[in-house]
Amino acid sequence: MTYTTVIFDFGGVITASPFEAFNRLEEERGLPRDFVRRVNAINPDGNAWAKFERAEIDAAAFDTLFAEEARALGHALEGEAVLAVIAGAVRPAMVAALDTLKDRGFTIACITNNVPGGKMGIRGAGMTRSEETASEVAAIMARFEHVIESSKAGVRKPDPRIYQMMCERLEVEPGECIYLDDLGINCKPAAQLGMHAIKVTSGEQALADLSAVLGISLA
Repeated sequence: MTYTTVIFDFGGVITASPFEAFNRLEEERGLPRDFVRRVNAINPDGNAWAKFERAEIDAAAFDTLFAEEARALGHALEGEAVLAVIAGAVRPAMVAALDTLKDRGFTIACITNNVPGGKMGIRGAGMTRSEETASEVAAIMARFEHVIESSKAGVRKPDPRIYQMMCERLEVEPGECIYLDDLGINCKPAAQLGMHAIKVTSGEQALADLSAVLGISLA
């Protein structure tokens, strides 16, 4: 198979996983480990997180609805606290790999589930709160041929439509694409469409797997 296109998730791939930050928040608040993931796993297509990533509610509504969902599971946690820690640190090796891929003639793109910016201090596609970090993320995003943000598209992963939208925009077939995401649930529809999906557990693993598939060194 000849691959022409590499499509990246952002959080948990280009940046460190937000789940690490969630675990730190849970520890600080005395909550069960992975409590945030548990809240988000209930009614995954219609909960506060899903609605916010599709821009169906604003940040204030998310703050309230997430808190209600957390209370229903027996603990107090406001949505605003989750948003405050969601942006992970950029992985420099991943950014270097983007440049290498472009230099080698590959098309690179990004599909990211995110929330609308401008509220609660959220800045840009990377959902950062620092102007400096937001500028860093913007510079990374500028490397991509195309970026699809769930909060702007009104559709979020793992809905197959978002992957199809990217293929149509880039005028490529799914079989020409490699897709990287830190969530297996998001890799599955990409693979079902015919993409080569790589589940990311670390930056090092992602680059090793991508290097092996493409036959080039990205590490």
